[in-house]
Amino acid sequence: MEPSDRFFLLNYFPIIKPQAKNLDTEKLVVSHIQVNRAPKQRRRTYRAHGRINPYQSSPSHIEIILTEAAEDVPKAEESKPKSTVKLTTLRAAKLRN
Repeated sequence: MEPSDRFFLLNYFPIIKPQAKNLDTEKLVVSHIQVNRAPKQRRRTYRAHGRINPYQSSPSHIEIILTEAAEDVPKAEESKPKSTVKLTTLRAAKLRN
């Protein structure tokens, strides 16, 4: 598989899979991407004079999680709190009498 094919699949599957799950593809947002090393695949390469050397590929597991973006909810208007006036102890004593 060529690198261009891999890039095509990474762009193709996020469109096809959500359509199968009835998600809106316009609202999808990448919420998580993770790339992990996979176990190496062992092959042999045949050299001159009857020698054999290991020839290993380095595959990876790519995990992409897409979620629908939440709609922005407008913030409610805040009611103005009553202004509280702090009284000194002397002023509060005068008002009690």
